[in-house]
Amino acid sequence: MHYARLALISSLALGALAPAHAQHGMGSLSSDASMALKNMKIADRNKDGLISRDEAQKGPVPFIRAHFDAIDREHRGAVSVDDVKAYVASLQRKGAPAAASSVKP
Repeated sequence: MHYARLALISSLALGALAPAHAQHGMGSLSSDASMALKNMKIADRNKDGLISRDEAQKGPVPFIRAHFDAIDREHRGAVSVDDVKAYVASLQRKGAPAAASSVKP
């Protein structure tokens, strides 16, 4: 009986922590994406409104660099601001915590 009670208390405590962790992860994701959107103008060297894979590799957009293939859903080799926003929105709908995006430029 004592072990069952302890297990129940432990599972309730862990369950209460999970939403806070997920919210923190989404905040980090939102912050990373926001920074990427701000830096897109700098990374867009040819000023065509798109970030190519090469521009992402060389520019100050570690979030886009780390998630380029997932953001480029149309496989055109470049991503737009709308593509980045759509990718972030899809992650938020899934409730996924931020993927590791601590890639250094």
